[in-house]
Amino acid sequence: MKKIYHFLLFVMVLIIVATAVGTNVSALSKYGSTGNEVTQIQQKLSSLGFYNGAIDGIYGNQTKSAVIAFQKSVGLTPDGIAGSKTLLYLGLSGSSQNYGYTQSEIDLLARTISAESRGEPYEGQVAVGAVILNRVEHPSFPNTIAGVIYQSGAFSCIDDGQINSPVSETSKRAAVDAINGWDPSGGCIYYYNPVTATSKWIRSRPIITTIGKHVFCL
Repeated sequence: MKKIYHFLLFVMVLIIVATAVGTNVSALSKYGSTGNEVTQIQQKLSSLGFYNGAIDGIYGNQTKSAVIAFQKSVGLTPDGIAGSKTLLYLGLSGSSQNYGYTQSEIDLLARTISAESRGEPYEGQVAVGAVILNRVEHPSFPNTIAGVIYQSGAFSCIDDGQINSPVSETSKRAAVDAINGWDPSGGCIYYYNPVTATSKWIRSRPIITTIGKHVFCL
């Protein structure tokens, strides 16, 4: 009886381990890989300016070099392997998720990114979106996207009407990438243009990174 019990216990442990491993299996593309995922990686890297080769679904040296360049730009280990974290930062971590945000909230986020960071590098556009989302999660700010964006004095695009300008396609993608978890700002809740900023207070905030014309800070 005791042997049967131990056997069943052993089987249960194997099932639990197998289930745990199965749930953590993530897509992994690397040198030599082929297929649709590689094509998506190439397309995304091309749109970000890291890849200018053929979109052929073949993970060769040029694709690997582009992945390494992207990884360096966002602070990931530059191993040239498109693992789960690299895919997340690329906005390719499986099907796009809204994480509880409505389409109107996503549209508002994209509109604000477009108005606040038009002409900035793509990474900088995502960073602006990330700052807004970081504020939503921060206890010192409203807990909704609309609340953060329309908070008095928070964003100049509300005051000067730029929020109503046509929204760029890159800003729409940047909003989705920010919602999917890419945060080039490094967790920041403020940003400013040092050329135009007049507030002494904002200039006193600890700087985390600079992307394009914007300084991102805590």
